[in-house]
Amino acid sequence: MGLQLLLENIVREGDLTLKLPGGRTLKLGDGTGPRLVARITSNVWAARIAAKPGLAVGEAYMDGGLVLEESDVAQFIDLVGANAKNRKRRRRGRLELWWRERMKEANDRLTARKNVAHHYDLSDELYRRFLDADMQYSCAYFARPDMTLEEAQAAKKRHIAAKLLIEPGMKVLDIGCGWGGLAMTLAEETGAEVDGVTLSVEQLAVAKQRAEQRGLSHRARFSLTDYREVAGPYDRIVSVGMFEHVGRPNYQDYFDGVARLLKDDGVALIHAIGRPEVGVTNAWIDKYIFPGGYSPALSEVLPAIERAGLIVTDLEILRLHYAETLKHWRARFAAARADIAKLYDERFCRMWEFYLGIAEQSFRARRQYVWQVQVAKRVDAVPITRDYIAETEDRLAADAQKVA
Repeated sequence: MGLQLLLENIVREGDLTLKLPGGRTLKLGDGTGPRLVARITSNVWAARIAAKPGLAVGEAYMDGGLVLEESDVAQFIDLVGANAKNRKRRRRGRLELWWRERMKEANDRLTARKNVAHHYDLSDELYRRFLDADMQYSCAYFARPDMTLEEAQAAKKRHIAAKLLIEPGMKVLDIGCGWGGLAMTLAEETGAEVDGVTLSVEQLAVAKQRAEQRGLSHRARFSLTDYREVAGPYDRIVSVGMFEHVGRPNYQDYFDGVARLLKDDGVALIHAIGRPEVGVTNAWIDKYIFPGGYSPALSEVLPAIERAGLIVTDLEILRLHYAETLKHWRARFAAARADIAKLYDERFCRMWEFYLGIAEQSFRARRQYVWQVQVAKRVDAVPITRDYIAETEDRLAADAQKVA
């Protein structure tokens, strides 16, 4: 009965028939959209979902406790996303928020490496199956709605490069460099010398190999280094999709580190996922996908920037760009699903289908977004209008077209 009341209060849109253990059936929604039929296989799973839906729905789908009989996981997640606004948000107590922040997000050096390995030390063959050719595993920039994934990821790199105002010979630090794509692009297209640091053994090996193959290993260098251990100084600092793994207890140390590493006339650009208010990470995502991760509200970030003595010189919010990025990833993952099942197994595929689906819906229906904050030590470190961003993007795009 607890599960029935919960679902009736939440699922008000769509057309979901849910078969419960013992033969009962629930008709949920207003009958609009595609017909979905799902089945919960046992009373144990029904009780778990009723008690902790944020964790147990994903687990049930992974482990066979929730079977989709006349729908696919994409349609099911879309229905969940459409009804997310109906779920009553629980106010978190101070003790709960403190425990989450201090215990789950502490991310000391040892824990940080362990958490990174959980997700990023998976086989690069997995990521090659659904990412763009440059292996950009972060929000793309859809300057036009008809862009391909490759075009949008190239546009993202140009957008970031433009904000960094890089000149030939400048020293650039890429914190959380992934498989090296951004670092190599900056080295190639701006003439910079880039140091990329990561905590992922797998990403490091791929980044070094790619730089060697492209003849860039002298200007795009990569190392297995914690951002807290970098020496500096640098003319420019960039970090894309890494700040979500820093953890709230470390925000001040992070921006103090940026200030320490940045030259007096330097510029830094931090790109990360944000949320509209202080909260907690979804329990399923925390357990299975990004342990120790947290996407912050800007109100949690800006005070640390200010205390570090840095000036916010530009702030941009990218709203639906990540939803569109994830839409492309989901389609590519689905197309390569058979190959991915051979790399891992069926349970892994169901886990990643669920992850990519709820991630897209978090940006499309649950108000998450991406923020890019540009910071400097000096108020005159960047031009006084934003015109230079578009002008530099156009020049970089034209230069790339000539090379192609």
